[in-house]
Order: sequence, then structure tokens, then C-alpha cells
Amino acid sequence: MKLCEVQLARDEGIVINKCTNHDGKIAPPVIIQACTELVDRNILWGHDRFYIFVDRAMGYVSQGDKQHALDDYNTAVKVARKYAPPYYYRGLFYAGQTDVEAALRDFDTALSLKPQFIPALLARAKIHKSQNDLSDALADYSEAIRLKPKSAAAWVERGYVRLLQRDYESAVRDEAEAIRLDPKLARAYFLRGAAFGDLGNSPSAVSDIATAVDLDPSLDHYVSIKDKTASIALPPF
Repeated sequence: MKLCEVQLARDEGIVINKCTNHDGKIAPPVIIQACTELVDRNILWGHDRFYIFVDRAMGYVSQGDKQHALDDYNTAVKVARKYAPPYYYRGLFYAGQTDVEAALRDFDTALSLKPQFIPALLARAKIHKSQNDLSDALADYSEAIRLKPKSAAAWVERGYVRLLQRDYESAVRDEAEAIRLDPKLARAYFLRGAAFGDLGNSPSAVSDIATAVDLDPSLDHYVSIKDKTASIALPPF
């Protein structure tokens, strides 16, 4: 390879790294500029090209430019209509705009194209849970666990659904598995503590809540003590 070709490849690599922002340290304007350069120079071809538009869309979202972000997400879908990820990323955007119907439509499409796409399962489950559609949320979390049984995040959130369904014993079991997989997962201790409390097991409830707050002091916001009686509120979905 000639020296000029090596330099060109190196320059393209730098631009690609800025566009993809893998380390999370690139400023949004730089991301947008780099991705735009890749689009203008036709660096990538085929369905992989959708990543450029998704990355630029994320840059626009960070700047609060929702319309340009949506335009890029739409282009990403057009570039790779038969691939699940573009629909998933656009679904996340819609979810962030609280457009539940559009988000669910995109997650459904992503999963129809790739049924084992765990991120889409978890994202759809979260929306179902927020809409109090607990049976569908439970089904999605259960499928995610079947596909990836070592995912502590799936276990902890299915435990949350069990808790909302007042199936406290199952909630304890799910949170215990989440804790086994990730002993530092404060949310799992907190939710298991809540389930223990509803089961009337005060010592275990107090122990778990204390551990949760030690691991994540922000959870103390959901604990209140009045007249020596403690009560808790569940953290956000």
C-alpha cells in the first residue's frame, strides 16, 4: 500500500471513530460533523451505512435537535429496512419522546426481523411496564432471560414486574438471582427488600434496603421514616 493510501485510511479511521464515539467523550458537534463527512464521502456502503445516520442522530439528540435526529433515524431505516437495529434505535428515540405507540411499533418490527434481539425485548418490556401492561412485560423479560439467563438486568426487572403483580415470593426469587449474578446491583437489593417487606419479613427487608442504600445512596430518597416506622416508595421504572 502506498504512503498516501495509508494516510487516507488513517484519516478515514479517525473520522469514523469520531462519528461512532465509542468512548463517549466526543462532543455532539464533532460527532455530527464527522458523520456528515462520512455521508458526503460515501465511506460506507450497503446496510452497514445505517450506523452513520444512527450515530449522527444521537449527536442531534444530545443537542436537542429532535427533528434532524428523527430525519436521520428515518434514513437509517430506509437504508437497512430488513435489519432490526435501525428500528430499535428509532424506537428508543420515540420512547424518549414518550410516543409509546410509535416506539412499540418499531420494537415490534425489530423483533419480527430478529426475534432474539434482546435489547429490543428489554426496551419493549420497559414500555409495557410503564403502561401497566404487566403480562406483556413479564413475557418479554422472561424471553430475554431464556435467551440470556446470566443477564442480571433482565432478572431484576422481571422481579420488579412480579412485585407490581403482588407476586412477592417470585419477586424475591428473581431479585435473589439478579444479586447472585451481580452482587453490587443496588436496585435488586432494594426491590427484594420491598418484596420482603410485603411478605412481612421485616429483618430481611431492613437488611436489603440498607445494603441497597450503601451501594447507591440516591436510593435513600425512596425511604422515609416517621415515628420510628419506615416506608419505601419504588424507584422509577
